[in-house]
Amino acid sequence: MVSNPVHGLPFLPGTSFKDSTKTAFHRSQTLGYRNGYAIVRRPTVGIGGDRLQFNQLSQAELDELASKAPVLTYGQPKQAPPADFIPAHVAFDKKVLKFDAYFQEDVPMSTEEQYRIRQVNIYYYLEDDSMSVIEPVVENSGIPQGKLIKRQRLAKNDRGDHYHWKDLNRGINITIYGKTFRVVDCDQFTQVFLESQGIELNPPEKMALDPYTELRKQPLRKYVTPSDFDQLKQFLTFDKQVLRFYAIWDDTDSMYGECRTYIIHYYLMDDTVEIREVHERNDGRDPFPLLMNRQRMPKVLVENAKNFPQCVLEISDQEVLEWYTAKDFIVGKSLTVLGRTFFIYDCDPFTRRYYKEKFGITDLPRIDVNKQEPPPVKQELPPYNGFGLVEDSAQNCFALIPKAPKKDVIKMLVNDNKVLRYLAALESPIPEDKDRRFVFSYFLATDMISIFEPPVRNSGIIGGKYLGRTKVVKPYSTVDNPIYYGPSDFFIGAVIEVFGHRFIILDTDEYVLKYMESNAAQYSPEALASVQKHVRKLEAPASESESKQTEKDPGVQELEALIDTIQKQLKDHSCKDDIREAFQIYDKEASGYVDRDMFFKICESLNVPVDDSLVKELIRMCSHGEGKINYYNFVRAFSN
Repeated sequence: MVSNPVHGLPFLPGTSFKDSTKTAFHRSQTLGYRNGYAIVRRPTVGIGGDRLQFNQLSQAELDELASKAPVLTYGQPKQAPPADFIPAHVAFDKKVLKFDAYFQEDVPMSTEEQYRIRQVNIYYYLEDDSMSVIEPVVENSGIPQGKLIKRQRLAKNDRGDHYHWKDLNRGINITIYGKTFRVVDCDQFTQVFLESQGIELNPPEKMALDPYTELRKQPLRKYVTPSDFDQLKQFLTFDKQVLRFYAIWDDTDSMYGECRTYIIHYYLMDDTVEIREVHERNDGRDPFPLLMNRQRMPKVLVENAKNFPQCVLEISDQEVLEWYTAKDFIVGKSLTVLGRTFFIYDCDPFTRRYYKEKFGITDLPRIDVNKQEPPPVKQELPPYNGFGLVEDSAQNCFALIPKAPKKDVIKMLVNDNKVLRYLAALESPIPEDKDRRFVFSYFLATDMISIFEPPVRNSGIIGGKYLGRTKVVKPYSTVDNPIYYGPSDFFIGAVIEVFGHRFIILDTDEYVLKYMESNAAQYSPEALASVQKHVRKLEAPASESESKQTEKDPGVQELEALIDTIQKQLKDHSCKDDIREAFQIYDKEASGYVDRDMFFKICESLNVPVDDSLVKELIRMCSHGEGKINYYNFVRAFSN
């Protein structure tokens, strides 16, 4: 029902008035959109555009309500329910923080620029804490630009933490995937948001510019030829005229270094230098033709250009005080190029004529740079360790897989199965060793010696092989130059020392006598005399030997008893051990006898108690006709 606009009149036909000026009778819209969300709103006008009076208070009612205390009437108000939860994707929808940053990129393979500055925009999305890095696209830059890092959450450390908007500020460095970005500024919305959250922003910085890009913006350099030098005239005069020098680079002082040859070309038309490698057949190197490309070589740089990056940037006249010229290339002098010292030892005939006409230098002889081979290093063998023979041990130093030393095959074939046998006694202070006998076998084919001890029953000593077949070194020979025992060292009465044990040769077999007779030149006169004396004793009549033996049997027994008594009595007497050697020195013929006067002199030098009654009796029994004394039996009394 529509109310009557005129108060006091019933709403009946004929009593209501219609405003003819009203043309819009639609209802007011109660739904709307704000920031992309649908909201409900109360209508303020009704049908026809009349303003609604509902839910509107007058000024008097508003004043009354302001003076009332609802607590007195209704009591304490109930706590209002918490505000509705608004998710982050709703609260921060389409809210993005924008930062201006740049990073430096190395350019190793360019001679025009050493590094490159790339400007980027870093976007931080508040609704999900994700970030993206976008580089503005520059036309014809030749660099892949645009979205460098797609939108995602970025880790800031190794513990798995991600970047938050609290970590971002102006004037800081952030590292993303190994690249360090320098944040210099942000937009107005970002500044307001961060300040509203209580973050103190650093002052903005100036955006870094790319030096190569700024260089491209500069106008091209204009080259003006000086009046006193005409490059065109130099080009036309010296075109195709090249000075050729032969040089070496000696790097033998460094590890794995070598001496290599090069050819240096100096182009007179533009004063450029080129260094070419000289390859030999099968030198094992890749066939690179050039060591240094054709270019001008600076000789003296300005003081501030010592740290100039020559490997990536080209040197200009601003960094150089003096360039290399033709007068700097002289045969016999060294030249340093790219850290290498080249020695020029020769040049071609054209170069010699040019130096003669231009600089008046006529003496440019070729220098011999061939190095003499060092003398061969003498191979020194390590000291002998005592295992095996010296020859066998030395083979380990000649090859990785040692081989047996070479043998004298002819000697082995001629002397095959030829063995010299000797009977020997062991010289020892032990009484049990006095009666031991040994058989020495000397093998002529290999110069080796073996020792066999015949077993004796009830002797308490196990006989058999005493020493295997081996070479025996003489006691006074050196380890580096060993001298082995030979056939000439074995004769009657000879003392053979085998590894610290001394043996005295007592007898030989018949084959040894025949061998010595046929090879008398190998033996000394003393050796031949001892064998001849031994043979004479063997050729004496058997009857005479038997009679002498029967006559001496009581004397021998008496001599043995006397020797045993002296050994027991003079057991603690201080006597030298080399008493036998002292007598043998004066017994040139090895007969076992010395003169009586010489005998007493030797005993006096060795402090032998000759005044003792037993010793006097022993000297009397050892005395022989013609004023000689048998020292063999005398020495036995002092050997214990």
